[in-house]
Amino acid sequence: MSAVRSAPERVEDVLGAFLAERVERAASLGAPYARLWQRLADASRGGKRLRPRLVLAAHDRLGGKDDSSARTAAAALELLHTALLLHDDVLDGDLVRRGRPNLAGAFATEAIESGLGSDAATSWGAASGVLAGDLLLSAVHALVSRIESPARAAVHEIVDESLFLTAAGEHADVGFSLGAVPADTAGIVRMMEQKTASYSFAAPLRVGAVLAGAGPLVDAALQRIGTQLGFVYQLRDDVLGVFGTEERTGKTALGDLREGKRTLLVAFAEPHAAWREVAHLFGRRSLEEDDAALLRDAIRASGAADEIERLIAEQSAATRREIAAAPIPDGLRAELDALVGRCAERDA
Repeated sequence: MSAVRSAPERVEDVLGAFLAERVERAASLGAPYARLWQRLADASRGGKRLRPRLVLAAHDRLGGKDDSSARTAAAALELLHTALLLHDDVLDGDLVRRGRPNLAGAFATEAIESGLGSDAATSWGAASGVLAGDLLLSAVHALVSRIESPARAAVHEIVDESLFLTAAGEHADVGFSLGAVPADTAGIVRMMEQKTASYSFAAPLRVGAVLAGAGPLVDAALQRIGTQLGFVYQLRDDVLGVFGTEERTGKTALGDLREGKRTLLVAFAEPHAAWREVAHLFGRRSLEEDDAALLRDAIRASGAADEIERLIAEQSAATRREIAAAPIPDGLRAELDALVGRCAERDA
């Protein structure tokens, strides 16, 4: 476990140096652009550093010796995560993350304080959020290009593939919520695997493995394990999105209900009379806590919440069987097995 515990420290210097370099470059192009990069640097700080942990765990446990390349790749995967969060906030119309203004919110607030109207300020914030995410997506490949390893091209390919899948999942997710794309159970499951599992779990594990020189059998096994881990993680995330507390999750438990977010939790509830009685409240942008409580009660009464818990338990067991059968060292096996529990049981 020592490799995993030390992961944040091992990537901070890479992230810090790269972002400091970009902030300095931006300063010559004007104060607003410098603020954009400074806020990008701020947005990249903190967090669990899950993706770097997975890159370094796979690399180290599989016998990798190229610590510099592994740390650079781990930092790149963390920037990818930040980029997607920035875009996600814009797509969801969110101006706050973990109780504080996010990047878009900070620019919108600054504009309002300077006298700009609310609509124009919100547009300025959204534009800043989109451009910030775009810049970090480019930065991901810029960082990967600094890897001095024969596996560099393979890392680029894994990153590209994961982003390709994540965008497909995000596109479907928005389409489901708006009613632009029909949402059935199979489609929701596919969206979950694409949106979360591909870049948050499968890609980091595969990147660490390829930098360690692992072969195609290990790569395929980690692809399967990462996809299953991501599915378990997203199932719990959807539960927390409705039943979690803002103090723990960092986001309001009204957001998914206001957006009309189509999750398996909602899909399982929809056929039941308890849900149909309150379905008109789902997706209401003005939804307040009293009506949200009615939706939560309907989800519980329908049995959907219990069904999701059973599915989490089933998928966790299946993931552990996949881990047990994988051609990987015992140390990595133990870390991944422990991660299953954290994904399934977390409250934040």
